[in-house]
Amino acid sequence: MNITKFNSSYTPQLKHLLGIEKASLLDLEFIISKSLEWFDKNKNIPKKFDVLRGKTQINLFFEPSTRTQSSFELAGKRLGADVINMSLKQSSVTKGETLIDTAVTLNAMKPDLLIVRHHSAGAAELLSQKVDCSVINAGDGSHEHPTQAILDTLTILHHKKRIEGLKIAICGDILHSRVARSNILMLSLLGANINLVAPTTLLPMNIDKFKVNVYNDMREGIKNVDVIMMLRLQNERMLSSYIPSAREYFRYYGLDEEKLSIAKSDAIVMHPGPMNRGVEIDTAVADNVQSVIKDQVEMGVAARMAILEILSMR
Repeated sequence: MNITKFNSSYTPQLKHLLGIEKASLLDLEFIISKSLEWFDKNKNIPKKFDVLRGKTQINLFFEPSTRTQSSFELAGKRLGADVINMSLKQSSVTKGETLIDTAVTLNAMKPDLLIVRHHSAGAAELLSQKVDCSVINAGDGSHEHPTQAILDTLTILHHKKRIEGLKIAICGDILHSRVARSNILMLSLLGANINLVAPTTLLPMNIDKFKVNVYNDMREGIKNVDVIMMLRLQNERMLSSYIPSAREYFRYYGLDEEKLSIAKSDAIVMHPGPMNRGVEIDTAVADNVQSVIKDQVEMGVAARMAILEILSMR
């Protein structure tokens, strides 16, 4: 995909955004086009719009979140929506209420947009079948995180001006990462060449179904790439030990300045956060000029503004 290629006159057909796998190429390209518009508008002051005035947005997060939840909250408020934040502690799930009962209760309140993060794969899709409003998947277990893939794509486009033909290395805990899955789907669809870099214990068994190159040697996997995307170890999803130690992991799979020099000289470094400095990424790399991690956060607001606007169009 080229940054100037897409015709934004397309009318999207989305009711929900549940995953990259369930979205059409045209819908994803429309979201990207609209996101770039919001990225430019967000540079202006004041950053307050009436697009969602009179609409109600509920952020329902069953897992801890800093970037995603605050980004969705800021996006909704900038668009003029009434935003309600609900966490696991605030919900009746702690009292034994099922996810379906929670959905029925929320649906009775007539929200327009429901943003859901849940530890179980498929939770957002289940909710979408029980409510009348649009549902956005903000991360479901190890399954998908579509808005992260969209903002990552935007960040790459902003710096590289294209996706097609780029060499992109995704490194770290691929097995437990919903970010990895959504990015593999998204970036492959747009024509990137994907390298997955991880120890065998952190690669999914069905990796062959994705059109990717797999490397157990990090230096080989990031050689001459345009983009390096680092992922943290998802310790909260691990039922047993997958690595000998954090020190050994950093030695072989942590991105430091020496390993970064193997990539292209203008390669960019990405991380969805939260970072574990000294485990998957060195501080010197996380904070250097090739790091675009802060840009990812900025793009996240624009992407989520675009998604909220598009789903409110129906």
